[in-house]
Amino acid sequence: MANRKPGYLQRKPKDEVNKKAIVWVGSILGAVVVLMAVLLVWNP
Repeated sequence: MANRKPGYLQRKPKDEVNKKAIVWVGSILGAVVVLMAVLLVWNP
């Protein structure tokens, strides 16, 4: 039997977003926001 090309779903492009990178960036931005809020409250 001849080799067949994979179906469309199996050869879809790898343009998915990296979820781990989104979590890292979100947590870093969240930490910066919390830090700025603490500094604003702490420094009258």
